[in-house]
Amino acid sequence: MISAATKLRFDREVAKYPSDQKQSAVMACLAIVQQELGFVSADSEKVIAEHLGMAPMAVHEVITFYNMYNQRPVGKFKLNVCTNLPCQLRDGQKALHHLEGKLGIHMGETTKDGLFTLQQSECLGACADAPVMLVNDRAMCSFMSNDKLDQLVDQLRASEGQV
Repeated sequence: MISAATKLRFDREVAKYPSDQKQSAVMACLAIVQQELGFVSADSEKVIAEHLGMAPMAVHEVITFYNMYNQRPVGKFKLNVCTNLPCQLRDGQKALHHLEGKLGIHMGETTKDGLFTLQQSECLGACADAPVMLVNDRAMCSFMSNDKLDQLVDQLRASEGQV
């Protein structure tokens, strides 16, 4: 589950904070686990809590508050479509529905080939560029018309064949 090498990475993050504030490294530790395992399981949450001297519920509260942490395995490409009000007014929900049709899945599901997980997202802070989406919690995509959504999915699929 959580290797000794991973715990050493935790310790490097903990060292950045005063000794009585180890819990400040919780987000970094969650990111480390997700990077190594692809998601943060309930067992991983407990290991992090123990390592940081926190209540397991406190770690769980962090993971459930932020969209960037996966609580279960996700596809290689995680697509988060903003459906908050400003994006709703500029077709955010339509973008989500278009992707559901294109990928053959519903929001919250992963394609059978394991390539795509589709999620809705709270505000991504780019209301003027709506509808927007975030790919793998890193790449912001703006003004996502149906054509641009199709192109993005096709490019991601094609890139998978080149890896």
